[in-house]
Amino acid sequence: MVIQASPLDVKLGMEVYASNTLGIGGKIRSELEDFIVEEVLIDGSKASVHPRRVTHRIPGRGGYLICVLIKRGWDTLTVVENMARQIGIRPDMINIAGIKDAQALTAQYISIGAIHPEKIRINLENVYLIPIRFSKEKISTQILLGNHFTITVRSIFHSLTETHRMLNETQREISKIGGVPNFFGHQRFGTIRPITHMVGRFLVKERFEEAAMLFLSETSRYESPQARDAREYLRETYDFRSALKRFPKSLSYERLMLKYLSRYPRDYLGAFRRLPIKLRRLFVQAYQSYLFNKFLSERMKRGVSLTRLQKGDYAVSVGAEGLPGYSFTKVNGGNLHLVSSEVKKGNMALALPVIGFDQQLSSGVQGEIEKEILEQENIQPQDFKIERIPECSTRGGLRKAVASVTDLRFEAKSAYDETIVEFRFMLHKGSYATVVLREFMKPEDPASSGF
Repeated sequence: MVIQASPLDVKLGMEVYASNTLGIGGKIRSELEDFIVEEVLIDGSKASVHPRRVTHRIPGRGGYLICVLIKRGWDTLTVVENMARQIGIRPDMINIAGIKDAQALTAQYISIGAIHPEKIRINLENVYLIPIRFSKEKISTQILLGNHFTITVRSIFHSLTETHRMLNETQREISKIGGVPNFFGHQRFGTIRPITHMVGRFLVKERFEEAAMLFLSETSRYESPQARDAREYLRETYDFRSALKRFPKSLSYERLMLKYLSRYPRDYLGAFRRLPIKLRRLFVQAYQSYLFNKFLSERMKRGVSLTRLQKGDYAVSVGAEGLPGYSFTKVNGGNLHLVSSEVKKGNMALALPVIGFDQQLSSGVQGEIEKEILEQENIQPQDFKIERIPECSTRGGLRKAVASVTDLRFEAKSAYDETIVEFRFMLHKGSYATVVLREFMKPEDPASSGF
């Protein structure tokens, strides 16, 4: 029996599962505390959602103040902008290592340049900023190891015994490949309105009007009636000034664009430039992510192994911490045996391209898969050098095909007329907890299931 992926997953390029077991179903994020993310640095330090405050003099030396940022129900970019405004600094003076889930309780490290702890005064609901030390280095992805997750799945309507059996069966199956397919997860694209990658596709093709109108006017049944009505009005009228009055204040990014289009109604590129640069880049990165997901899904659909290398595949080095390194090898007839041996030892791993203007495709079977998908999309790697928005151009790179899941534990318990499961596990940076959960839950409707 082959388990079918949900229509939403297919839309995001996640067309298959690694496990062929029935899912437990259920729902995540019934409460924000059901989804806890705690950042872990390479040196082993973990940002806790229950930190101990530094009551004495802040230790360390250097020009960066390291803090733990705890947020509940906020997206990271919005928090950074609001904090910068309240502190009185530019947003680019705040550095982060990763963007954390909005619908969650999260803890992460941030660094703030050239500021004294006494000046850290913020007043944002469900946001806590705790200075912990000074450092000569700012926070960046270079020092990030990954994230530890504590996730509660509720509304499971199998018995406790049946749930345990299903969980153990799925764990056995994913252990055969050493983890889960390293798909880019749902939050990369948006679940309520999964259009981020589609906007990115239009940006890569420099079709700015279509990109803007898709972002502004595409509706979703999961949005509020006010938001849906405002988007429909805009799509029908193209009246940006009147639409601005209808768009809820919660749609802050859309309102930024609409304010600009009210004055310059044909300058769609200029409207995109009203958005934070990180958000602009996210659109293009989401399209890269979609293509990667398609490459990986098609390899699995054709029965090509994720653990045994083929000629034409890429293999990346794997460091002591389990993170992929910067060195890579393209497999050919002459090195296949040697590279395969290094993969078995854990020193290398299969990787697929994240398409960009400086990243070559695979060869062999995997290369044919990539060429077919890019032809269907009418996209070439060099298209990611975007002349009119060069700040969104991207070189591309390689990404491991399998995400290792460390210290995976789960505990099921009965509660009234349902079963609840608490998952705990660690993932390396860049991998998604929802991709692990989808293997166990097999949701028919990820949006309704809290993804």
